[in-house]
Amino acid sequence: MLLIVGFALCVLAPGCSATDTDIALDAKATLNHRIQSLDLLVFVFLLALTVLTIWLFKHHRVSWLHETGLAVIYGLIVGAIIRYAGTSATLVHMQVEPQGVPTYSDKLPPDTLWFRYPVNQTNGTKPPEGIKTYAYVFRGQVHDVDENEIDLKATFDPEVFFNIILPPIIFYAGYSLKKKYFFRNLGAILTFAIVGTTLSAFLIGGFMYGCVKLMPKYLSSSFTFLDSLYFGALISPTDPLTILAIFNDLRVDVNLYALVLGESVLNDAVAIVLSGAIQNYGEHYSNTGEFETTAFLRSLSDFFSIFLLSLMIGAAMGCLTALMTKFTRVRDFPLLESALFVLMSYSTFLLAEATELTGVVAVLFCGICQAHYTYNNLSEDSRQRTKQIFELLNFLAENFIFSYIGVSMFTFPKHHFDAGFIITAFICAAIGRAVNVYPLSWLLNIKRKPKISTNFQHMLFFAGLRGAMSFALAIRNTVSDERQTMLTATSLIVIFTVVIQGGAANFLLNWLKIPVGVDDETEQLNNYQVHSDVEGGGVNRNKMRLSGGTDTNLDTPVDGTNGSLGGASGGRRRNSHEKAILARIWGNFDTKYMKPLLTHSRPTLLETLPVCCNPIARLLTTTQQLTQDGSEFRRVDSDSDICIDNDTGNGLSQDGSGAAPGVGRRNSLSRVGGDHRNAYI
Repeated sequence: MLLIVGFALCVLAPGCSATDTDIALDAKATLNHRIQSLDLLVFVFLLALTVLTIWLFKHHRVSWLHETGLAVIYGLIVGAIIRYAGTSATLVHMQVEPQGVPTYSDKLPPDTLWFRYPVNQTNGTKPPEGIKTYAYVFRGQVHDVDENEIDLKATFDPEVFFNIILPPIIFYAGYSLKKKYFFRNLGAILTFAIVGTTLSAFLIGGFMYGCVKLMPKYLSSSFTFLDSLYFGALISPTDPLTILAIFNDLRVDVNLYALVLGESVLNDAVAIVLSGAIQNYGEHYSNTGEFETTAFLRSLSDFFSIFLLSLMIGAAMGCLTALMTKFTRVRDFPLLESALFVLMSYSTFLLAEATELTGVVAVLFCGICQAHYTYNNLSEDSRQRTKQIFELLNFLAENFIFSYIGVSMFTFPKHHFDAGFIITAFICAAIGRAVNVYPLSWLLNIKRKPKISTNFQHMLFFAGLRGAMSFALAIRNTVSDERQTMLTATSLIVIFTVVIQGGAANFLLNWLKIPVGVDDETEQLNNYQVHSDVEGGGVNRNKMRLSGGTDTNLDTPVDGTNGSLGGASGGRRRNSHEKAILARIWGNFDTKYMKPLLTHSRPTLLETLPVCCNPIARLLTTTQQLTQDGSEFRRVDSDSDICIDNDTGNGLSQDGSGAAPGVGRRNSLSRVGGDHRNAYI
């Protein structure tokens, strides 16, 4: 036995020395794993601490600080601890310089570097025993800063934000959208989100470019006009989570809520497409970097084409999911049904990105279509599960981003602080927001009823908080000094607006005397006395008596046998003027063709399509559509529809069964406040 062991040791001894490097690499991999686990533990701890503090604040009715502000503050504290009280184990750096004249001539650095490195497996005092080649991946420009392991591990690849963190946030914004008030105010929302965001971006970019040219030479000489426009595009989108949460808790006017929410949902999509168009202008179309008409027009074409194609992909994927759930029996297996729903929704984002479109726009409109069509085909278990899954993912993702913003202020190695640029950025962001709100509100008020009042305009201006989208766009590219300066300014603007502006929202609501406590629209009916003249058991004309005694005739009948205004199953006043023109046009098409095709709703395609199309209509009509009783369609919550009802409706839902995923904020009854409530743009 001893001879055998001795022989084995003699044979394997040279091989043992050859594995020393592998053992060292295994030890380093283990250390990296521990550091990554510690890093994730820090963020999980931050989220848990934020959740517990939110509960404490809700328990004691503290409303001056929102959960996102808490996440930022906790992130700042933890980031400072990591920076100044963390481990001092520094990374090992080796200076490498090319010999002779470099042959690499591209304007971008190489993706990887291959080093032929002499390796001594046993003892550092002996000559090298071999040559190994190691590949090093490009990470970014190096500055004169000290870095340690935890600093680097506390930062994430920007693609993590775009491919993992942002999709559930954007999808939930579309999936939980209160479509009733969104479509009532569609014209104003599109004006603020598209025209206003674009105008704000170019205005901020122009002001920033002029101001930067007056700054020190190291910044003014390298900061181009396209850099300024890009900064204007990334700082223009709003993320008023704090304001919306306070609006919800205090039950602020539904139209103000819809304007703030609708603009924030769409301007994220507009901003990312606009920033892409600006990049295309500089990278593909412009030869000099200065303004060129042809390059500008091609970039403008990119903006509209990418936005519309991304929208179409999102809507198509949503409709495809609806068809799958309608014409299969996957609903018999709720777990599989929910899995299919989630995978199809996420694949929308990836498909758009893979085809060089914008995943944010695609997944937003996919969420809207999923809520409007697919949701009605899901089983009850899947409805509850999908609502809860995306609500949870949205909550965790948003708070993670704001925690990371706080932590990265101390741990991210590529911040570039310039006081002049930061102060100018704050001022220009405020000016851009003012131009977004006040001139466009004046234009809208020319035809809009009800008008956007002055105090509502002030609140819209104040609700221009910056958030996740601005930070994600800023951190995506931090190679140059200009982009690092943008990141620092953007991070500070996000922190200030979320913590300071969000905390002051309650005070501003009181100061501007904006009405609160407006819960369900049915409460507004307490101010009116509705009388019906009944002849022969039918409703001839309804009069609304205001509490002040003024009589107002209603042009449209109130549903119900006695003209009463009830709840979900009772009568409801139909007023076609209460809906935006675009919403009415789409509503008619949607009710006749889209819903019968994609859901089990009535009327069926057999009733709405021409007789010559009956064979095709029969193939696209399910047995459930033909056999179900009309009582199954009673509306549980009006937001399950786009809330664009037929003027001749009977109070029954057209979309199938169940409420929409956004259940819980407002009731569905149309306001009946007289002429000032009758028209929306």
